[in-house]
Amino acid sequence: MTRVLWFRRDLRLGDHAALLAAAEAGGPVLALYVLDDRLLKPSGAPRRAFLLDSLRTLDEALDGRLMVVHGDPVREVGRVARSVGASAVHVSADAGPYGRRRDEEVAKALAEHDVEFVATGSPYAVTPGRVTKPDGKPYQVFTPFRRAWTEHGWRRPADTGASLVDWVKPGNSAKIPKAPDLGDVELPAPGEAAALAAWHEFLESGLRHYATDRERPDRPGTTRMSAYLHWGAIHPRTMLAGLAGKSGEGAQSLRSELCWREFYADVLWHRPETARENYDHRFDEMEHNADRDAFEAWCAGHTGYPIVDAGMRQLLAEGWMHNRIRMVVASFLVKDLHLPWWWGARHFMRHLVDGDLASNQLNWQWVAGSGTDAAPYFRIFNPTTQGEKFDPDGDYVRKYVPELRGVEGKAVHKVTDRPAEYVAPLVDHAEERQVALRRFGKIKQS
Repeated sequence: MTRVLWFRRDLRLGDHAALLAAAEAGGPVLALYVLDDRLLKPSGAPRRAFLLDSLRTLDEALDGRLMVVHGDPVREVGRVARSVGASAVHVSADAGPYGRRRDEEVAKALAEHDVEFVATGSPYAVTPGRVTKPDGKPYQVFTPFRRAWTEHGWRRPADTGASLVDWVKPGNSAKIPKAPDLGDVELPAPGEAAALAAWHEFLESGLRHYATDRERPDRPGTTRMSAYLHWGAIHPRTMLAGLAGKSGEGAQSLRSELCWREFYADVLWHRPETARENYDHRFDEMEHNADRDAFEAWCAGHTGYPIVDAGMRQLLAEGWMHNRIRMVVASFLVKDLHLPWWWGARHFMRHLVDGDLASNQLNWQWVAGSGTDAAPYFRIFNPTTQGEKFDPDGDYVRKYVPELRGVEGKAVHKVTDRPAEYVAPLVDHAEERQVALRRFGKIKQS
């Protein structure tokens, strides 16, 4: 009997536990993807384009046999399952708040027609909720979580692929919509093959310098695997397997970064409300400004602080931003402009190709001071010194802020002696730092 494999954040054929479960159950498998407006409509053009290109690449890997439908998954998954007489729908488990609610509703709707809903594996090396303290409570601090996560371990990458499945060619499938025109924007090459190629290239040439170069936005020192991880073109097990046996600083640092991703997914699993609310509810009383003009200037990269503007323009141009710069621009929004962290988090999720709800929301809260392992409230990034430290030659700023291309070296980071065509500073950092400290001080005393 036919089984449906419903792809979501697992757009690959290799190392796919749900695919293996469907294949081992016997019978043909129908490959399905549902374009869900709840997820598509809030997304900016680069994010939608990368998803649609990834679907096209997956369809090619399946010889054109990926069924793509558009609509509410609760209705569409059941409709497709009934149309092919499916006995089960297989998925990779979704740990996000919306995904969990959606899957509960889908499972309930399928059960009414005696169709089983089978979740196997997840987008994480260790499924959220599995790692707990000895008393069964969740970890709230990263370092002990990392120790327990490492001790728990994970399975080897699963041996899966199209050859394992007698694929059913579906009928009446909708065409994958054309990706939005992005002009000169260049996104990462989509799909599993591109992800694996990028990963192997990084292991060959990037890992040895990762521990130091990952902090430099002016260098290609990061893995650039985040978009592939988010959409499931590669599984973190595959990356961890590639790091196995490597003991250098680069490998240790990258394992830690992968663990942060898993930690935040675990936090969101236990505290789903933190996707929208402060983890630390003392911050519910935090005083915020409501200056929409300042927010729009931040979004557009017109704050007058070069490193902030470079980051925000990189986001708009590429659907991606260097991680160090994400922290700098987030600190500027929260602690210089005194705007709510969720304004910035929403903007990031709209534009980031790699936008992951757990990592995005909880990293924003780390900067804001309201999350787990939060940055000390008195740690307020100075955007000028951050630029001088991590973009010492000014190359990153000059790449994204053309008004400053005539300024040589690290002088590009100074907020004085700027070209007339570059916007004046939106605020005075020293003054706003004191405002932030006063407001945070009130929270810490409550």
